[in-house]
Amino acid sequence: MYVPRDEAFIDEKKRSVDAGSWKGVMNNLFPFFKHSTESDSVNSIADINKLYKESRNHSNFPVESTADAFKFDPPNIVSRDASCCLRDDEFGRFTLAGMNPISIERLKAIERKKLFTLDYHDAFLPFLNSINAHPDRKAYATRTIFLLTQMGTLKPIAIELSLPSTNPFKPSKQVITPPVDATTCWQWQLAKAHVCSNDSGAHELIQHWLRTHACMEPFIIAARRHLSAMHPILKLLHPHMRYTMDINARARELLISSGGIIESLFSTKECSMEITSFAYKNWRFDMESLPADLIRRGVAELDPTEPHGIKLLIEDYPYANDGLLIWSAIERLVKDYVNYYYPDSNSIRSDPELNTWYYESIHVGHADLRHESWWPNLSTPNDLVSILTTLIWISSAKHAALNFGQYHYGGYVPARPSYMRRLIPNEDDPEYQNFISDPEGYFLSSLPRLQEMAFLMSMLEILSTHSEDEEYLGDRKELSTWRGTPEIIEAFYRFSMEMKAIEKEIEKRNSDTKLRNRCGAGVSSYQLLMPSSEAGVSCRGVPNSISI
Repeated sequence: MYVPRDEAFIDEKKRSVDAGSWKGVMNNLFPFFKHSTESDSVNSIADINKLYKESRNHSNFPVESTADAFKFDPPNIVSRDASCCLRDDEFGRFTLAGMNPISIERLKAIERKKLFTLDYHDAFLPFLNSINAHPDRKAYATRTIFLLTQMGTLKPIAIELSLPSTNPFKPSKQVITPPVDATTCWQWQLAKAHVCSNDSGAHELIQHWLRTHACMEPFIIAARRHLSAMHPILKLLHPHMRYTMDINARARELLISSGGIIESLFSTKECSMEITSFAYKNWRFDMESLPADLIRRGVAELDPTEPHGIKLLIEDYPYANDGLLIWSAIERLVKDYVNYYYPDSNSIRSDPELNTWYYESIHVGHADLRHESWWPNLSTPNDLVSILTTLIWISSAKHAALNFGQYHYGGYVPARPSYMRRLIPNEDDPEYQNFISDPEGYFLSSLPRLQEMAFLMSMLEILSTHSEDEEYLGDRKELSTWRGTPEIIEAFYRFSMEMKAIEKEIEKRNSDTKLRNRCGAGVSSYQLLMPSSEAGVSCRGVPNSISI
């Protein structure tokens, strides 16, 4: 798949990605060489835990045995709780501070504003007949209701599981509630696993691929076509477009292609791109700014007395709390930049390159939606500030929050399966007695096979890795191009200082014991929006662009 030379990976980035891919191949193949003739079904939790390195800390030095050389590092949640099931408190916390923190919505008909939902009913129901026709893929269209507790955490109180209606005498929906005995305990665990399976597919195909990678691409192509190299808007956006075309090309070849990794490892199978296309019909650029997205989902309300102009209805919402710090800093930088080059509306109207770029981004790049009335106008400096802030937010912090936690939050498959192989049996189902006699065995047999777990973990590890040449938000490599404009250099310097201050503020929040969604016994601190990071799988760091 052709990628223009100025959009392609440099050699250092290629080596980093290729090295990660090779490590993934070895992690996948080596454990199965000696067991190639045996079944790779999961018989016990111990089978799964053998995929991970064992932590040895005698004399304060970790030792890696030969047997561990081709195993995976334990994800954060495994190192703290290696049980096979996702706890209710983690289930709620991960909707606010996990790898997909942008799907939770408020039930807006409830006056007290204490009920929230994770709703995948409409996104999955039209495709369930195709998915469930596969012998090793079984899915529901799920809705989960959460109660906002007095401690500020979300407690799951009901899960609705829906199937297409095929029998007028048999209900197509069932509601699972928190357990009251041993049987309902395992039904509840299975229901949560099916929700996580929905969430995994929606995260990868809609929130991650569609709402960051795919929606940014038309703006990048149009910028290269219509903004000259010295145009001030291209110079501003340039680091935020780095490597996106190349990584998208690789995704089309390997990840989202027919028969590719997503179809092989997620519940959506051959419906994957249909689900993305279906979701794109409801995508709106004007709702992609962080404040607009929070308000649209009902988790925030306009409030001019608040520092960012909105009030969060879930006060301890780590993604939103940290994200608003970064959003506001980006907005201030863009406002200083735009007001310098475009002091009034006439300067906007009289720039043909700028207007052609925006027109083509919509009418050619997003042609299916070009007639929608919600597209923001580009008439004033404030319009341009809003558009550019949203683009920089999507390509930096939003993508980072959705991407770089994939291994640590999704790398322990029993807690977050990418697909399930069995539905929850009812009392009149032939499998019900097997479930009653061995509920843990039934749960484990519902998960992906061991080799597929290893493939999934390899993919998540590669996608979660920062390369050595990563450029992070607040780092500007080409300040010399503004040598004659000290006002712009000063604006970038202030932005860089703000990123450092934000990092310290996040560290402070992560040690605040009153914030139960980011601090507590066995609770992983939320670091995904920490601006800086070292190379590797760090579960933190905000690159300038969608570079992996």
